[in-house]
Amino acid sequence: MRAHPRTYLAAVGTSALFGALTVAVSRVLGAVTDQVVVPALAGSQAAQGRIWGAGAVVAAVALALAVSVAGRRIFAGIGVADIQADHRRAVTRQYLRLPMPWHRRHPTGQLLSNAGSDVEAATGVFNPLPFALGVVVMIVVATVALLRTDVWLAVAALVVLPLAVVANLVFQRRMTPAITRAQQLRAEVADVAHESFEAASLVKSLGTEDREDARFADRARALRDANVRVGVVRAVFDPVIDLLPNLGTLLVLLVGTQRVAAGAIGTGDVVAAAYLLTLLAVPVRAFGWVLGELPRGLVGHDRISRVLDAQGVPVEGRRRLPHDGGGADVRLRGVHLQVPAADGDVELLHDVDLHVTPGRTLAVVGPTGSGKSTLVGLVPRLADPSRGVVEIDGCDVREIAPADLAAQVGYVSQSAFVFEDTVRGNVALTDPGDPGAPDDEQVWAALAAARVDDVVRALPGGLDAPLGERGANLSGGQRQRLALARALVRRPRVLVLDDATSAVDPAVERAILTGLRPAADEPGPTVLLVAYRMSSVLLADEVVHVDGGRVVDRGTHAELLARDPGYRELATAYERESQRRERERADEEAAAVWDEDATTGGGRR
Repeated sequence: MRAHPRTYLAAVGTSALFGALTVAVSRVLGAVTDQVVVPALAGSQAAQGRIWGAGAVVAAVALALAVSVAGRRIFAGIGVADIQADHRRAVTRQYLRLPMPWHRRHPTGQLLSNAGSDVEAATGVFNPLPFALGVVVMIVVATVALLRTDVWLAVAALVVLPLAVVANLVFQRRMTPAITRAQQLRAEVADVAHESFEAASLVKSLGTEDREDARFADRARALRDANVRVGVVRAVFDPVIDLLPNLGTLLVLLVGTQRVAAGAIGTGDVVAAAYLLTLLAVPVRAFGWVLGELPRGLVGHDRISRVLDAQGVPVEGRRRLPHDGGGADVRLRGVHLQVPAADGDVELLHDVDLHVTPGRTLAVVGPTGSGKSTLVGLVPRLADPSRGVVEIDGCDVREIAPADLAAQVGYVSQSAFVFEDTVRGNVALTDPGDPGAPDDEQVWAALAAARVDDVVRALPGGLDAPLGERGANLSGGQRQRLALARALVRRPRVLVLDDATSAVDPAVERAILTGLRPAADEPGPTVLLVAYRMSSVLLADEVVHVDGGRVVDRGTHAELLARDPGYRELATAYERESQRRERERADEEAAAVWDEDATTGGGRR
């Protein structure tokens, strides 16, 4: 609330005004009963003449009461929306700052739940909270008014308050575990749904729709049961809170009758007290709403706090490096990388030393799980080493400003992500008119360097052609080349290709990699290449053999074949892997052709 003081000052202020006016209505009603209604019924002409004036006073107070209710609801609603927006921005901003190892440990469904339903749970309590704070003013004013009228009448009216507190304490003990379970299951349902949608082609091709349906139904059924449990607890609590003011009203009538008979108070005092308790029924429920939302809010806040308080957020550097267009010097010194695991830390990289001089191409090869992607991912700072340093032109990457590092290092992974945007938007990744945004000539040059310009020219609209979700209307190789163009348009001094051309035709891949080499009139970037094709490895100036997170050997392809048995065996395996991937690529292209023909009505089997 401190983040939005004006909004909540208005919300709590109008709620407090509502509380004071609620008591005022009861006092006005009591005064009208004693001074106008009872005498008028007894035949007083003067009292009968004051009826319209008394009615106008009651109407004026009621109108003010209605205005305060509207103001309270409007400002409280604005406050909740503002706080939710703050939380969502904070969570998503933290997602962008956290390193990739953290993201790999957290399912996508859970992250979606943190930014969605958990934020709503954490902020739901702020809707009734201004009302409840205004009720405090109402209760204070009502207590003073009742005590001034009669002590025993006040005791009878206010005895329900401690009972409400006890009921709420019992409710919280029952509700908290039920809400915790429901919030966790919401994340699990979102995660299962996300996996099923992402793997739609796999599910369809393997015929596992029934399995996915059963898996989702199991989590959805568990969520349904958890929500029913929450509803049952709430269904017991709400009537109790509603009942307490009514019991208080009956108690006031009993005590008030005795006090009127004793001559201690008047009939109007009893009517005012009973009516006040009737009006207090909804405000007292506001405490129930707050305390009812509090367990859910605490659970939601705890879940998003795990994100906001997550350790490992890299400290942003501030140094800037010159962007002279030539390749940069890349060096890794004594690099170790440990990541947390369920049974203790796991060391992914151990004492890695590498040096790549400007403009050279280094191929990183090794068996699956050897640490190749982890190694090259340190250069664009997808993760920071536990020990040692990664340097670009002698500067630790941790000291380089993020925007400058992104301009210096282009990173392309095997999984090429394509946004649901135009070709221009996917390559430039900027909004039109942004300072420094590449122009169309630069975009076309990057597309040509990635050997995908002919594909774009064939699309309806060219650079303005809309691409489907995740580039659904492109083949796997075309998506990879588009992602490569996205990196090249920034003219990086270091280019990290993590098996980024695995789905590209070998001839096209050779043309792309050859085009990245320095020319007489234009220096090329320093390239770190993770590849499985020997045709790609042969294009590198040097090869480094990585196994078990360690550098086993380094040299040219011929040198490693001669002296490194592990590399020799790996080269043979790479040939087999290349053949397998070629078959998969051919099958994928054939399937794409079949889908296109089927869409146009000319499908063939």
